[in-house]
Amino acid sequence: MGRQSDKRHTTRHGGDRRAPGEGTGGATGDGILITGARVHNLKDISLEIPKGCITVFTGVSGSGKSSVVFDTVAVESQRQLNETYPWFIRSRLPKHERPEAAAMERLTPAIVVDQRPIGGNARSTVGTMTDIYSVLRVLFSRCGTPGAGEATAYSFNDPAGMCPQCDGLGRTVRLDLDRYLDTSRSLNDGALLFPPLAVGTAGWQIYATSGLFDPDKPLERYSDKEWQLLLHGKGFKVRRGDKGFTNTYEGLVENFERRYVKRDLSALDETFREVVRGFVTEGTCPGCEGERLNEAARRTRVAGLGIAQMSALEATDLITVLRGIDDPVGRPIARQAIAALERVVGIGLEYLSLDRPTTTLSGGEGQRLKMVRHLGSSLTGMTYIFDEPSTGLHPRDVGRLNDLLIRLRDKGNTVLVVEHDRDVITIADHVVDMGPGAGTHGGHVVFEGTVQRLAQSGTVTGRALRRRVPVKRDFREPRDWLTVREVSLHNLKNVTFSVPVGVLTAVTGVAGSGKSTLVTEAFAGAHPEAVVIGQRAIGASARSTPATYLGVMDAIRRIFGRANGVPAGLFSFNSEGACERCRGRGELHTDLAFMDPVTTVCQACGGRRFKQEVLALTVRGKSVADVLELTAEEAVGFFGRGGAAPEPDGPERTGEWEESVRRELTTLVEVGLGYVTLGQPVASLSGGERQRLKLATHLRRTGSVYILDEPTTGLHMADVDGLVDLLDRLVDAGNTVLVVEHDLDVVKRADWVVDLGPDGGKRGGEIVFTGTPAELLRARGSVTARCLRASLQDVRDVREGPDVGDGVRAGAA
Repeated sequence: MGRQSDKRHTTRHGGDRRAPGEGTGGATGDGILITGARVHNLKDISLEIPKGCITVFTGVSGSGKSSVVFDTVAVESQRQLNETYPWFIRSRLPKHERPEAAAMERLTPAIVVDQRPIGGNARSTVGTMTDIYSVLRVLFSRCGTPGAGEATAYSFNDPAGMCPQCDGLGRTVRLDLDRYLDTSRSLNDGALLFPPLAVGTAGWQIYATSGLFDPDKPLERYSDKEWQLLLHGKGFKVRRGDKGFTNTYEGLVENFERRYVKRDLSALDETFREVVRGFVTEGTCPGCEGERLNEAARRTRVAGLGIAQMSALEATDLITVLRGIDDPVGRPIARQAIAALERVVGIGLEYLSLDRPTTTLSGGEGQRLKMVRHLGSSLTGMTYIFDEPSTGLHPRDVGRLNDLLIRLRDKGNTVLVVEHDRDVITIADHVVDMGPGAGTHGGHVVFEGTVQRLAQSGTVTGRALRRRVPVKRDFREPRDWLTVREVSLHNLKNVTFSVPVGVLTAVTGVAGSGKSTLVTEAFAGAHPEAVVIGQRAIGASARSTPATYLGVMDAIRRIFGRANGVPAGLFSFNSEGACERCRGRGELHTDLAFMDPVTTVCQACGGRRFKQEVLALTVRGKSVADVLELTAEEAVGFFGRGGAAPEPDGPERTGEWEESVRRELTTLVEVGLGYVTLGQPVASLSGGERQRLKLATHLRRTGSVYILDEPTTGLHMADVDGLVDLLDRLVDAGNTVLVVEHDLDVVKRADWVVDLGPDGGKRGGEIVFTGTPAELLRARGSVTARCLRASLQDVRDVREGPDVGDGVRAGAA
């Protein structure tokens, strides 16, 4: 494929850059070269990625985009970079196995900006993550009055600055003894109400069998000495239970505070976290009133504000305050903070404050904050890799994102983007479209070239770029209304929110306008019966599969156990039935110390995870490993045949199990994952596939109200159609469906729209429009309305350009 003419536009800085979408159109001879890549579902692909360009990788979810960009280019770049370090350093770095490919040449150092949650804990904030709070600490230590000391004296994560009462958390958590204990009962009668200390547990034995207390004596009759010992005793060993185990004794309060109060509750398993919260009282720290700092740090002022007050300002307001600092020492420090804050504003996060906990950020917000660090870098010749950076962005703000990607490229870097958003795709210099389908039906490069050529191609992405979804004209009539009144959470301004019953409602608005707060907190809190499908990513491990995640594996094991007259546990690769050589993993991971690790298929089980004697046991001619190799679609047919068990007393029960498996797997097919095999590791699924797997698990729950927070995350334009069809089926079945969404194709097909704004943060929190999508088209004063009108205009940029020529690879049709 020849290189197209390279039109360029002069910038105001005197440099030059390509016009968005007018890129290379093909190989340049000096690009990143990949030959024979076979990672995951890639089918021995070869391609050249031009350097110094924005290359966007497109294709349906599961087509192999991430396998090329992240699991091949990024991994090999980081692996080779690690090889340049001494052995001592390499032993402490993450180890990457060489991706399966014949050759990977002309790589440059890669920086990956992905969607993985930022994580952190209650001590991690936007300010600490971006290091802007560190700059403020220096500012206060140099020119604050009255001074409290060095920069560490203003850190809520350092003993020198943290509030002594809450240890810098800003909140206090206290054990509620009235909920924890029933003093009218004895230890033997269940006086300890906390589930981990239930009668018979190891925890209960420390108190009931240690000999320190009479286990049959009600707690209300304990002496002061016994009561003090029960609650606060510590520092000695006791024996517990019949087997005489020895433990260090801790009173109930001491033990609970060590385990749960003095650590971040968000680090606990979600289910157990709720259990713990049932036994504590949480509230703002009375010592620091939530400011996290000790008294000396709180007294210091710069520009009339304390550091906690500055941290509570939105980014735009904080910039205004810092610009007013004229102290000769403080001015250059303030300028440094302003530069970083302007980058935060530039990526559409002007509504964030520095004291916002990172645990409350969405995946899209987190990814954009990661970009802040790199935008201030002067490094060139790097490869920046982004995973759907438009996630969580309102269409209005995608232009800002595009400007940032262009700036990174114009510094002399290569920018690789995995993306589904039309507006991001259109700025590409070069596009690589993967497909033609997903999973085993994908893994091919079906197109390489310019955006214009892609839009004229016959690929799924090409057809989607040409298509414009019209606004729906026929709307369902609501049966009733569900209303929450006078909501003032976060930035919401005394909002009254009404949801029509029995229709599909889309809640729209720019990022930070209050959508998720209104829907997933206020409305869902008032309707606890609602099925809520949030943005939290699903967990994934090497042993987690679609079958285990959906919960059908237990039934499959019972079916095989009943049919063969053996224990069901034998059909688990996590316990009895696991291959003894690989312990049920199907592969052997060999750590070669300082060298790259090597993974090989287990020769004992042939990668099938089970012992040979287990593989010999079958149901209707298939072993449990055969069943796990079936696609969801094939498995629905297999378990739909019924008639399973050979023994006379079991068919009815087995039939119930088979029906439950079939029913669960049908939801997987309905969300477009019929091609996924039951035993495929969840870790190998793409972001869009995981999103739909999560959706499938929730759709199995019965409920009359469904709430979905940005369900199109990770979905290709073609996959969005399938999602909306699924939502329509839910509504047609009599349910009320409420989606928080930026995707305008979903908004166009809704029955009712509630638009929040007019902007984000303190400039948002109001309902600026309610009505049908057709009425939204005519609305004034709504950013969403303006974007909706623009989306209906004829395709301009992407439909211009030369003929497709040889841009489409074989199999693209």
